[in-house]
Amino acid sequence: MSGPIAVFGGTGFLGSMLVHELVDAGRPVRIAARKPSLPEWAEPGDKLELASVDIRDETSVVNALSGVAGVVNAVSLYVESRGKRFADIHVEAAGRLARLAHGAGIERLVHISGIGVDVRSRSAYVRARAEGELAVIAEFSKAVILRPSVMFGPDDAFLSALSRLTRLPVIPLFGRGETRLQPVHVLDVARAILRLMGNAPPERRLFELGGPDILRYRDIVKLIAAYRERERPLVPIPFPLWHLMALLASPLPNPPLTRDQVIMMAQENVANEGVGTLQDLDILPRSLRDNLPMCLGPDRD
Repeated sequence: MSGPIAVFGGTGFLGSMLVHELVDAGRPVRIAARKPSLPEWAEPGDKLELASVDIRDETSVVNALSGVAGVVNAVSLYVESRGKRFADIHVEAAGRLARLAHGAGIERLVHISGIGVDVRSRSAYVRARAEGELAVIAEFSKAVILRPSVMFGPDDAFLSALSRLTRLPVIPLFGRGETRLQPVHVLDVARAILRLMGNAPPERRLFELGGPDILRYRDIVKLIAAYRERERPLVPIPFPLWHLMALLASPLPNPPLTRDQVIMMAQENVANEGVGTLQDLDILPRSLRDNLPMCLGPDRD
């Protein structure tokens, strides 16, 4: 493949890790983001370009695609605001990017989605992710859809939030904390994309990426509490009460909890059978338990 790989959302949690892996492998990269910047680790000679782009704006997307050999859409919106809706980013913009990439003759497109997408979901976020996949495939039939489970890694949102919870005298659970998750290390997801951008990618077009362990939510909380040496009682909170709290928090500019998040915490987040996996890409996934010290670091609370 000639030309750089354009990473849309290249300054985000997954995107920044992917940029590092691509550059480390000697691949030229174009970081496409609203406010792109060179990463701290960048050195003179690294094949890095910056493209200022709003994925909702066709002109800036066209400019960001000029001359690239491959595209990764790692743009995500987790909480809606007055100016940004899930459908704007995950459906309309994703489909537009796929259309423009296909029209430009670009060889490969990897679209990042998530395990559990469903057009019938009660969650607007989950529905938009599912509809976005359909929009991408309609415009770029050979696009690869990548569905990671909840991602963890250094300075992530997932483990960091749970670590803060362990400061409380008691730790509230979503329901009884029985929802099963299959957390996947962000570096494993980035390396999966690197493989898909390689010289001999697999024929599969759909991958669900999970880690080696399937854990209940309550077990993940216990792991983090034990690592932090903050053993606390776990208190089940019924989901209807969580929905009420999300409703009460919804008028806030940056609500600490949303209805979509509550809905997703009631759903299993485990890879299905019959789809591509990390193992199909010759990647041995990292376990959450073994990587807690590297992800959370020392206790500075």
